[in-house]
Amino acid sequence: MAATALTLLLLALLPERHVLATAAGDAHPGYAGAEADTCGSPPSGGGAAGRRHGPALEEYGGGRIVDITHAYRPSMPAFAPGATVGPLVRLKASMEDGSEYNLSELRMECHMGTHVDAPGHMNQAHFAAGLDVDTLDLDVLNGPALLVDVPRHTNITAESMESLNIPKGVRRVLFRTLNTDRGLMWKAAGDLSYVGFTEDGAKWLVDNTDIKLVGIDYISVASFDNLISAHVAFFKNADIILVEALKLDNVNTGLYMLHCLPLRLVGSEGSPIRCILIK
Repeated sequence: MAATALTLLLLALLPERHVLATAAGDAHPGYAGAEADTCGSPPSGGGAAGRRHGPALEEYGGGRIVDITHAYRPSMPAFAPGATVGPLVRLKASMEDGSEYNLSELRMECHMGTHVDAPGHMNQAHFAAGLDVDTLDLDVLNGPALLVDVPRHTNITAESMESLNIPKGVRRVLFRTLNTDRGLMWKAAGDLSYVGFTEDGAKWLVDNTDIKLVGIDYISVASFDNLISAHVAFFKNADIILVEALKLDNVNTGLYMLHCLPLRLVGSEGSPIRCILIK
């Protein structure tokens, strides 16, 4: 209870830190229309008109490739009640304003939108040992993966994990939850009632499966009441990789080839990541 109270106190201070304010003239032109739900295939020629930021299935290559990465947009929810991430990209130099080139600047925390947690995120020994995102095993981040629907009436507990009957030998599992049904990643406000792993659910996965990559559909793999304890359970060993805030809307359950590539951010415990499924 004390840990939960401390977490709540810290979160009360987060919104101002998460909302990255910029000057009125700093709005990036790429954000124009970025919140539109442009479903279906992009028009020929691509460009801004071909962007798709809604929950519709994003398929490429005649449906062979499915993008399960959320676009990084200002209205993404932040991990604080009612907060959004705010503008992430600022146009520092603009040809429209007389510059000889366009130059954008990116500013964001490393655990926003679709991202990966390295073992040092909530394990100081791993952090001190240099287990940052640049040391993550690309063999774990790329390979066959199982997309499953978890029971909708509960967090991901030991009981719900056992009920999924995930076969031994499966190393990568993407867990779709009530978060997708509720469209939490499409709401312009953080919502701490999201579904995630409990401590006993995380321990059950570590102790009873061969899973090394855990993917989930909101910005934390751990439920809010188990925010620290579930992460600690996952990171007891350094061989589990957590991928959070995946875009799993309208994707069929089943087996896919998963490809996830984080940025090589030396020293960082987290990174934005691009993830796709190959049918």
